[in-house]
Order: sequence, then structure tokens, then C-alpha cells
Amino acid sequence: MQILEGIKVMDLTRLLPGPVCTLIMADYGAEVIKLEDPWTGDPTRYFGPAIDADSSFFWQLNRNKKSLAIDLKSPEGAQIFKEVAANSDVILEGFRPGVMQRLGLSYDVISQINPAIIYASLSGYGQDGPYAYRAGHDLNYASLTGLLELNRDNKQKPPGVPPLQVADIGGGSLMSLAGIMMALFSRSRTGKGQYIDVSMADGLMPWLSYAASYYFAGAETPRVNKGEITGEYACYNIYQTSDGKYLSLGALEPVFWQNFCRFAGKGEWAEKQFNLEEQAALIEEVNEFFRQKSRDEWVKLILNEDFCCEPVLDISEASEHPHLEKRNFFIEVSRPDGTSAKQVGYPLKFSSDFGRLNLPPPKLGEHTKEVLNEVGFSLQDIEDFIQRGIIAKP
Repeated sequence: MQILEGIKVMDLTRLLPGPVCTLIMADYGAEVIKLEDPWTGDPTRYFGPAIDADSSFFWQLNRNKKSLAIDLKSPEGAQIFKEVAANSDVILEGFRPGVMQRLGLSYDVISQINPAIIYASLSGYGQDGPYAYRAGHDLNYASLTGLLELNRDNKQKPPGVPPLQVADIGGGSLMSLAGIMMALFSRSRTGKGQYIDVSMADGLMPWLSYAASYYFAGAETPRVNKGEITGEYACYNIYQTSDGKYLSLGALEPVFWQNFCRFAGKGEWAEKQFNLEEQAALIEEVNEFFRQKSRDEWVKLILNEDFCCEPVLDISEASEHPHLEKRNFFIEVSRPDGTSAKQVGYPLKFSSDFGRLNLPPPKLGEHTKEVLNEVGFSLQDIEDFIQRGIIAKP
């Protein structure tokens, strides 16, 4: 039995933040019903390189989920939603504030039908405040909260566009998951459901802890190349090797730095670790040291050393790394027709559950009949809904 088996989730989210949250739940046994419109479905079906009729991106985010394609704007579609919600544990929606109210499917309505429901609304800026109805994306949330400003090394250079979606996943996906899990725990004690207001901007709060600790102490806010762990110090930095590749050195604690200095045969470096005036020259000396050999030569030499140093790998190299292979960092996912794709695997390892593939990524509306049958709609009802365009034909 998987750790979330028996938990039914209605997922109305699209794109990245919500689907990552429900992907993790689905990987560990939750029954995730992905609600899509009956015409085009989740836009990620068409993002990037294709695998079969859907994109590789859609495959990555939607394994282990069932697709229910209904028109929520129709009275019949709204009633279908209510019937499924009455037998669900969790609802996660990602529309702008007010949309679910206009559809007549808000928490106030659904909690009257199912008082135990956990209902989470995931939005950019939250359900209230001056920016509640403002459009935004990952880049905007990182910009408004001060995170993006940290991504530049001086006032003359503009901040770079982050290659990772920190607000979407860190502020949205993982905060949604944490909130839902806490609400489920609370329900196990009280029997009552919960409404959760998840803001991707709010979710960046923990990411700013280090920078905020400087600012609120009256010190200069550390940004790129200005701080102990942002590139200003030699002990915590990135170095190029003789073949143009890179190593990351994370010898922050004195014991690790001393171990590195002994390895390098440079005992005189040890006392300079946190001497700010020495850092520019020290970084250049460490650079010269690492330029003596190729990255892979260094990897062999440091394998059994204890000073926090690893190669900077690209995804193709990471996919073949023995440690990541052992931890199932990447997995193979296939549909019954033989179409398959490699994707990121299961991040959590419990003593009783390691995550598993139960269902391939669904085709649009693939499970509509199944889900409607389970909540009492007849085959005749379902055929009528299809003919009237209320649900998608599988």
C-alpha cells in the first residue's frame, strides 16, 4: 500500500506549479483526477518537443494521473464537479481569485457538500491584497519579492533571468503540497476540512531567509559575489578546470576548508578562509590550482576526500551518474502503445514507499467515463454529455 493510497485529489491546475504538487502526490499513491477543458486540455500538452500526441513536458508533469475533461462553465459540468468533489479529499485550483466563485464552485459551496474537503487555491499573489487580481509569472514573483535583485553582482549589471522556476515550484508546488499535507493531518484529528490560500509570492519567504538576515541586521544584502555563500569567498565558489569544465567547492565549515588546504598542499590558505581582504587573491590562487587538471581527473582524485567538492554536470551527464542512477533520479515512463520517455523520478524515499509508476500520462479525457461511472452517472448520461459537448469524447 502506498503512503497516500486512498486520498482522492481533484486537480484543476495547469502549466507547472499545481501539476508538480499533484505529481508528487500521485507518485505516492493518491488518486489524482486532472480536470481539463474538453477542447484543448492543459496547455502543456503542446509545450516543447512532442512525444506521441502530447509534449514531453506534459508527460513529465502528469504521470499517474487520470484525465477528466468537462466544461465547468455549463450547469451540467458544474454539477459533475460537485458530484466528484463530494467523494474527494482534496481540491487544488489555480485560477485567478474569484473564478471558482463565479462558477459556483468555491470552498463555501463545496464544503457544504463535503465538510471534510481540503480546498487549496494556488495563485500568484494570494486571494487578497492590492495585487490579488494581477497577472504574473515566476519571473514577476521573484522580481517583486526581492529575490531577483540578488541575482546580480553589482548595481551596473542587470539581474539574469533564472533558468529554474523557483517561485513556481518552490513557492507554489512545494508550498501547496506542504499546506495540503498539514491540512490532511489536521483533518485526521478534527474531522474538519480546511481552505488554503497559497501564494507563489508568499511562498518565496523562506528563500529570502539568508538575505533578509543581513538586511534586517543593518548589513549589506548579499547578492551574487557578495557574501559567504554567494561567491565572494574562495571556500564556497565555482572553479574552471583545464578542459574548460567546472567544479563546485563548498568547503564552508573550517574543517572542510582545512581538509581542502591539506589536499592542495597549501597550508597557508587555511587562515585566510574568512579574511575578506584576502579573498580576491585567494580565489585566483585556487583557480590556478584547479586549472592544472581536467574536471574528470580532479573527480578521481577527490573521490575519497572530505571537503565538499563535486563536478558541475549537465543533464546528460547527470542522467548517467552512478549515484543518481542508484537513487532513481531519472525513470522511464511508457504508454501501453510502447511510446516512452525518460523523466525526473521520485524525490522522497520512505521506509514503506519509494514512489512508483501506476499510470502513464493520460490522453485528454481518457478517464472521463470511469470517473463519472464511479460517482453514479449512467452510460446514457455520459453519452448525452458527450453529444452536448459537456465532456470530451475519450
